[in-house]
Amino acid sequence: MIRPARALSVAAIAAGLTMATLFTATSANAAGVNYVALGDSYSSGVGAGSYLSDSGSCKRSTNAYAYLWKNAHAPSSFKFVACSGAKTGDILNSQISALDASTTLVSISVGGNDAGFADTMQTCVLGSDSDCINAVNTAKNYATTTLPGQLDKVYSAIKAKSPNAHVVVMGYPHIYKVGGSCIFGIGDTKRAAINGAADTLDGVLAKRAANAGFAFGDVRSIFNEHEICGSLTTWLNSTTLPVDESYHPKAAGQSGGYLPVFSAL
Repeated sequence: MIRPARALSVAAIAAGLTMATLFTATSANAAGVNYVALGDSYSSGVGAGSYLSDSGSCKRSTNAYAYLWKNAHAPSSFKFVACSGAKTGDILNSQISALDASTTLVSISVGGNDAGFADTMQTCVLGSDSDCINAVNTAKNYATTTLPGQLDKVYSAIKAKSPNAHVVVMGYPHIYKVGGSCIFGIGDTKRAAINGAADTLDGVLAKRAANAGFAFGDVRSIFNEHEICGSLTTWLNSTTLPVDESYHPKAAGQSGGYLPVFSAL
C-alpha cells in the first residue's frame, strides 16, 4: 500500500517540477519580448471601456487584447499605438515608427476602415435591404481589388522596420448571428450581407498575411454564438452611445475572443 502512494507522490513532485520549469521558461521568454501593438479600433479596444487617459481619440483600452497580454506576460517593453479609425495609410504614417530592429512581437488589425466598414454599417442600419447589399458589395469589391496592395505595403514596412519580429495579423468577427434571437433591429438579409463582408475581408487578410509570412488570427469561430443575436452572452456592442463604439467588441469580446486567439499564435 505504501509503494503506490510513494509513486503517486513522486509523480506529483515531478509534475510540479515540470510545471515550474515550464513557468520559468515562459516567464523568461516573455521577459525578452519587445511587443508593439499596431492597428485600428479593434486593436485599440474601442467599445471595451477603461480608456487610457493619454490616448485621446485613439481610445486605447486597458481591456484591449494587447494590453491584457502585456499584463499577463510582462514583456521587456510594450508600445501600444493602435488607434481608432486607423487605415493602412495611418499605420504607415503614424504607427510604423514604433517598430525597430529590437521588436520581437507585433500585432495588427487593419483594413476594415479602408473598406468603409463604418459607412457600410450606417447604410445597412438606416437604409433598405438593397441599399445595404449595394454598400456591402462596394466594400467587398474594394477589399478584393484595392486593399491587397495596401496591405502588402504595410506588411512590407513592418518586415523592413522589425525584421526579427513575429507578426500576428488579427481578423474581424461576424457581427450578427443570422437566424438568431433578435426580434428588433435589422433583418437577416442585412445581417447575412454584413457577415459576408467580414468573410471577404478576413479572406483577403489571411492571404496577404500568409504571403508575408505572418500568422493570421481568425476570430470568427470563437465569437460564434457571442455575436449580436447569438444565444450566448453578446461580446459585441449593438447600436450604442457613443456611436463610434457600436459594432465593436466589448471587454468580454477582447478577453474571451481576441486574447485567446492572439495568445495561441
